[in-house]
Amino acid sequence: MDVSIIGGGIIGLALGYRLLQSKRSVSVALLEKEPGVGQHQSGHNSGVLHAGLYYKPGSLKAKLATTGIRRMIEFCQVHGIAHEVCGKLVVAVDPNEVPRLQELLSRGQANGLRNLRWLARHEFREREPHVAGVAAVEVPEEGIVDYPAVCRKLAEEITRSGGQVLLDEPVTKLERRGSKWSINEGEADYVFNCAGLHCDRVMALTGERPPLRIIPFRGEYFTLRPSASSLVRHLIYPVPDPAFPFLGVHYTRMIHGGVECGPNAVLALEREGYSWRAFNLADTFDALSYPGLWRFLRKYPGMSWYEVKRSLSKREFTKSLQRLIPELEPADLLPGGAGVRAQAMAPDGSLIQDFAIEQREAILHLLNAPSPGATASLAIADELIARSGL
Repeated sequence: MDVSIIGGGIIGLALGYRLLQSKRSVSVALLEKEPGVGQHQSGHNSGVLHAGLYYKPGSLKAKLATTGIRRMIEFCQVHGIAHEVCGKLVVAVDPNEVPRLQELLSRGQANGLRNLRWLARHEFREREPHVAGVAAVEVPEEGIVDYPAVCRKLAEEITRSGGQVLLDEPVTKLERRGSKWSINEGEADYVFNCAGLHCDRVMALTGERPPLRIIPFRGEYFTLRPSASSLVRHLIYPVPDPAFPFLGVHYTRMIHGGVECGPNAVLALEREGYSWRAFNLADTFDALSYPGLWRFLRKYPGMSWYEVKRSLSKREFTKSLQRLIPELEPADLLPGGAGVRAQAMAPDGSLIQDFAIEQREAILHLLNAPSPGATASLAIADELIARSGL
């Protein structure tokens, strides 16, 4: 059976790798429009290994994050990829956040996370002496990893196992013809759409209207100057505010050194736009013409404006970071990178929270796989294979 995978991000790569491991009768061709693998979400993220603390018990995210982090760590161990299980603290800054922190602890326990611990102030200050707050949950299984290296290794393993990784190969035609899919100039018996930021557009190539729209949100980061890096020892996260759809700024040790802090979340004016200078008329029109986006903005007007303000003001960004580490100063922040999150949005303006998979005849569309998509990529791959029936 000839299988085509659209998208050379970490999930498409993991899928090709797992198919060739488990289905000996399958030939795999992975099509990636860029000159290299993992060029977008997979290579522009915080590099965190997420264990599944935040996700609703019973959801696909909860199931696959908990399984996926263990598989990802094992993959890195086997292939010598840089990673570190350094642990994470989720901190309640004030007493009002304590009930939500307790809820997170309960979720993590329900999702099967190991060795979670509730820490009083004096206990977490031993770990992170510069962090403000009243209580914290320690998540010892979480860590950091070199995701671009994971992508490169997965591509190597696909090729070594007889599969093809076809670069500079954007998919412009995807039509059902008899019992086959016509894809560009070739054909396939089965297709997996793992196109990330463009997954809805790939689905539209089949002639079907996608049930959601990808709205690109850019997340911008700063890095701490070397003299300020000692303020952070591990991963430090806030308690998410349920009134807002995003996680909030946090501190992340990076696998090759240094500390990253952020991100914010602003509408990107290009699906692959990593700065305010990046603008694509078609992408901007695509987002602004979607009724769901305007419903989202009406629901979160204050937050949406504040995210823009914080993007344009280093001092405002610093204020957000000072909730967790009060002694941080604007001078401690150096320009960092940025990523674009492929956020699936429903027509009513709600953000799709769980992984979203749409299956049709001999084709499967992965339409929403934000964080913890990278961590859970190997587990997601097995889920897609199981659903396909291959």
